[in-house]
Amino acid sequence: MKNKPIIAVPLGDPAGIGPEIAMHTWADKSVWEVSRPFLIGDRYVVERALEVTGLPLEINVVKDVEDAKFQEGTIDMIDLGIITKPYEWGKVNGDCGRASYEYIKVSGELAMDNKVDAVATTPINKESLKAGGVPFIGHTEMFEKISGVHDPLTMFEVEKLRVFFLSRHVSLKKAIELVKYDRVLDYIERSFEALERLGIKGQMAVAGLNPHSGENGLFGSEEVDEIIPAIKEAQKRGYDVIGPIGADSIFSIGLRGRYACVLSLYHDQGHIATKTYDFERTISLTNSMPFLRTSVDHGTAYTRAGKNTASAVSMIEAVKLAAKYAPNFNK
Repeated sequence: MKNKPIIAVPLGDPAGIGPEIAMHTWADKSVWEVSRPFLIGDRYVVERALEVTGLPLEINVVKDVEDAKFQEGTIDMIDLGIITKPYEWGKVNGDCGRASYEYIKVSGELAMDNKVDAVATTPINKESLKAGGVPFIGHTEMFEKISGVHDPLTMFEVEKLRVFFLSRHVSLKKAIELVKYDRVLDYIERSFEALERLGIKGQMAVAGLNPHSGENGLFGSEEVDEIIPAIKEAQKRGYDVIGPIGADSIFSIGLRGRYACVLSLYHDQGHIATKTYDFERTISLTNSMPFLRTSVDHGTAYTRAGKNTASAVSMIEAVKLAAKYAPNFNK
């Protein structure tokens, strides 16, 4: 057990499904086969989640990771003591939003201090964050602050397909405006660096922005003016990258293992492709920081919270993927 990576799991929004799927993750034998999970949250929230799930798990509150037992059937956790009284499942709640941020903050600090090998995050809610006065819109922005790394890279992995994203949570109009030579070239270079840290080698393919990659300017000029010149410059610098390849085919080819990764040119382009193929097993990685972070790629599912009906597959896969890459990442 001692040689298995320690994966920190912040509990997520207490009013969402995060606590429930975390409990099911702790009860899953496949998680223990590859990792030592460690929880950051509030004991009260965990107790409520155990009542909902009915799982026979014991809680072991510790002050430091070094004090954890790491025994199957036991939840080793740091209790932050933020949420200590009843709250309503499935409702926007500022206290829950603030708590979810504090869980993430502590998990990131543990990773920065090398007390855990990676972080696997549960879902949070943007409205609750705002109601709680948290000045971040999502996980990536939080980890950017915690790690000190500007614009950390997001990568999705599902089976043989890995996808990087040129932009994240911006309007489609803004995303198109961000498709510029310098940005495309920078993301190609940084994506290769991220792959190398994970121990992955191979060719990158860049998706086209316009239908049929613009047909030499007939359906838009971005490919001709920005994307192709950036790819050619990257090739001159020694990067094994091709494209642009039409977005209607590139992800299917990637699923067959043809590329080490695909660079998606905006958020939904890659999200739709990966989630349509396998919603539950599409896992998000943030891997250009000093530590690795994986995540479920679904939300707090407020309509299902507190009912023990949410699937824990994505959370289980996020912990297992963190355990898979942590040894390479931490070399």
